[in-house]
Amino acid sequence: MNKEQEMITVPENERVGKPKDLFFIWFAANIGILGVVYGAMIVGFQLSFVQATLAAFIASLSFILVGYISVIGKKNGITTFMLSRAAFGIRGNWIPNFLGWLNLVGWLAVNVITGTLILLSLMNVFNISQNNTTTMICLLIFASLVLLSGLLNQQQLAKLQTFFTYVFGGLTLVILAILIPDTDWQQLFNMPNGSWLTGFLPAVSIIMAGTGISWSIAGADYSAYQSPDNKNSAIMKSVVFGAVIPLFIIMFVGTLLSTSLPDIATSANPIDVIAHALPSWISVIYFITAVGGLIPQCIISLKSARVNLETMNIRVSDHVSLTIHGAIMIFIPIYVLFISQDFLYNFELFLGLLGIGIAAWGAVFIADYYFNRKAGYKLALLDPNGNHTFNKVGVMSWFVGTIIGFLFTNTDFFDGPFAIGIFRDNSLGLLLAFMSSYLSYVILHPFMNKGGHTSERKQQAQ
Repeated sequence: MNKEQEMITVPENERVGKPKDLFFIWFAANIGILGVVYGAMIVGFQLSFVQATLAAFIASLSFILVGYISVIGKKNGITTFMLSRAAFGIRGNWIPNFLGWLNLVGWLAVNVITGTLILLSLMNVFNISQNNTTTMICLLIFASLVLLSGLLNQQQLAKLQTFFTYVFGGLTLVILAILIPDTDWQQLFNMPNGSWLTGFLPAVSIIMAGTGISWSIAGADYSAYQSPDNKNSAIMKSVVFGAVIPLFIIMFVGTLLSTSLPDIATSANPIDVIAHALPSWISVIYFITAVGGLIPQCIISLKSARVNLETMNIRVSDHVSLTIHGAIMIFIPIYVLFISQDFLYNFELFLGLLGIGIAAWGAVFIADYYFNRKAGYKLALLDPNGNHTFNKVGVMSWFVGTIIGFLFTNTDFFDGPFAIGIFRDNSLGLLLAFMSSYLSYVILHPFMNKGGHTSERKQQAQ
């Protein structure tokens, strides 16, 4: 094994993680109070209480995709987009790798903006007026808290996420328990059944897009540090249950709150909407809880973004990497908070469109592993100096899914020609991208023996 190949896998002395570490990592990433907005959004598709509850549960199960990718990472001790080189080739992997990095740093910036606004709301509780100076102070405080996590190793990070799970997960439950009694139960149970095709399915798709599918690009980044002796089933259960439990509970409460807080899903600042519904004595705890729920998501985004940067062969020191991502975390929020607030809305739409490419990538990644799981990943396939530069089947399948996804997707600045009927104003195009890429790979896979990915495996294994 040469030096380049040694850099592909996580060092054996660092592969000491336990499944419970993954449970707390993904639990902490899903305790954010903003999850109630997802629940309210589901009801907004004109669904009954039973339909909304079922939609929340099915959507949360999208983390099975994250769990499956985590199992692959554990078995190989290799991070997500490093493994992705096998499915796309070294050069073919560059575009989805870049999209993954862009998606991570983009949502990281959005979460930093949200965290800054929450800290400003906390200052208002203490009668500290909002101005450019206090806004800048809040931005620097929140960004610094996230950047400090970049100095932690994997074991320290797991302990920190465990802390967030117990402390802020518990506080979130307290906040939700205070809000639940305001539910209008009669209105809730009287909501009529909506359409399963034009309401239920789009509701599930839009939540899946923002949860399991979105987080799939980070799955193996954490499981790569797991001990090789850990059972695959334990990895899967830890990831799925760790994410589904808090996500489903918080979304379920969101469906309840849709009766007492009808504007929560459409408000520009849902955090303040929830705050006004709470007793004044708990306002400080609430805003601290909201901040604490955002930080774990930012930590995961930051770590995976740094890993993705390295996978694109942009190798810099940890301090330089933190400087690059820190600058992005600060400059984008500065532009949004001080110059152009309209930019944030369009930026979020843009990041949503990137999700189509991420979904298509996930399908190709899963399909490639499924067909080649017995042979396993040869490090030569992942070596940037190796011969596996371009896997036509993987790249073609990705393009097919991405194009189909865009054809059936619409936003305020982009309209796919087939984004009509049940495909209008939702994320069904993203699910089509996933399914189309997977089917394309299945159809094209038999031709891989002719100078393609499979034959390369055989040659390099000899």
